[in-house]
Amino acid sequence: MLLTLTTTHRPATDLGYLLVKHPDRVHAFDLPAGTAHVFYPEAAEDRCTAALLVEVDPQRLGAGRGRGRQQTATPESFTLGRYVNDRAYAASSLLSSALSTVFRSALRGVSRDRPELAATAIPLEVRVPVLRCRGGADLATRLFAPLGWTVTATPVPLDERHPDWGDSRYVELLLTGTVRVADALNHLYVLLPVLDDAKHYWVAPDEIDKLLRAGAGWLADHPDKALITRRYLAHRRALAGQALARLAELRLADETPADDSVVAEGVEAVEPRRASLAARRREAVLAALAASGATRVLDLGCGGGALLTALVADRRYTEVVGTDVADHALTLAARRLRLDRLPQRQRDRVRLWQSALTYRDDRLRGYDAAVLMEVVEHLDPPRLPALADAVFGHAWPGTVIVTTPNVEYNVRYEGLPAGRFRHADHRFEWTRAEFADWVGEVAATYGYTATVGGIGDDDPEVGAPTQLAVFTAAGQAAGGQTSTGRDTRKEEQR
Repeated sequence: MLLTLTTTHRPATDLGYLLVKHPDRVHAFDLPAGTAHVFYPEAAEDRCTAALLVEVDPQRLGAGRGRGRQQTATPESFTLGRYVNDRAYAASSLLSSALSTVFRSALRGVSRDRPELAATAIPLEVRVPVLRCRGGADLATRLFAPLGWTVTATPVPLDERHPDWGDSRYVELLLTGTVRVADALNHLYVLLPVLDDAKHYWVAPDEIDKLLRAGAGWLADHPDKALITRRYLAHRRALAGQALARLAELRLADETPADDSVVAEGVEAVEPRRASLAARRREAVLAALAASGATRVLDLGCGGGALLTALVADRRYTEVVGTDVADHALTLAARRLRLDRLPQRQRDRVRLWQSALTYRDDRLRGYDAAVLMEVVEHLDPPRLPALADAVFGHAWPGTVIVTTPNVEYNVRYEGLPAGRFRHADHRFEWTRAEFADWVGEVAATYGYTATVGGIGDDDPEVGAPTQLAVFTAAGQAAGGQTSTGRDTRKEEQR
């Protein structure tokens, strides 16, 4: 079975750094059911292709890893079934297992030599010549298209010499899009066995963790998440129920307010599904952090850890701290970050603290940058001065990045009644003028300069859907460090 991954990003041979496989070599890996080979059919400045070829050994394919309930009941479990099957030719759950073995670092989004590129979406083309697809080409499109791929799924005929015989259960799959390599591999890792719908090994409860780990950032919002979960977990109803419950927790945590208020059960019910806006918001925040030169960063009101995941994946950040007033949100963030599975050196970079943003916390002082992403609107307006004093006055990071909804844009959301906010727990939503006034007042009070902009498509009448402010402390120097006059200036502002 074969899978190829192609990029036209220049230099295209940087794909070797992202996959941690040198283009000039042929790499071989031992698998439980055979051998995987990685090689590069083409490796040039303008185009590079990596190929994963899996050779299945029939003797090893049917060897069970246990007896009774511990062995999967598949045709390959029987003697003749080891030899009479399509596993050697058609992509299936075996290819998914090979991906996890061969591209372990790439699946995590880790690249020691190209960390910035690993966090960047690049043009990619994925081709699977023969894929077992229970549900046909339409299902392949349904599963991959919501993830940003342009999908071409061509049914493979039963016999090209007899077109009247119809199509087989296989498709030729071509995916094109601008996607992070790690995201592309995780999409394939989950969805190949889903389309196959016949895992070659026993599905145990730890498969839930594998699914949530690979599905972080996309599965919870996928319109077919129930089907994906059920098939990935081999139709084991109890496991699928647990997985869907944990996905719901993760999604709720992403929408949890960052102060000590409680989210109403309705959450973001009226705003249309706009995953691209959430992604663009994170990208804008990450770009502002990178421009500041910060290396020690606070994510204030981190919720379930959506931004923390991207920060931890970027090695420029030597220390990443997430805070939230809700203990359950921090638990979900730790689960999303997989702290219990990170290498010790990676784990030492991360801190998760319970803290309320309206109270001074000495632990938050001395950091290069702080982020308040979709946080301030969850506080009652009379409490905003306390937040400003705690963050801008007491903690006084070199850079502070704030995002918040633009209430003027709400008229563009169909079905949102006039006067209603986007989120059930929002205590207010500012106009562009109101946000600019607050930004100017905070900057003048606590010794910052500030710029204000927007995130998302800019409507000529009502502006962008999300507002962004970047505060820079007086005396801020290159590299995210402040001058020696910082403490003096802060005391003057107090």
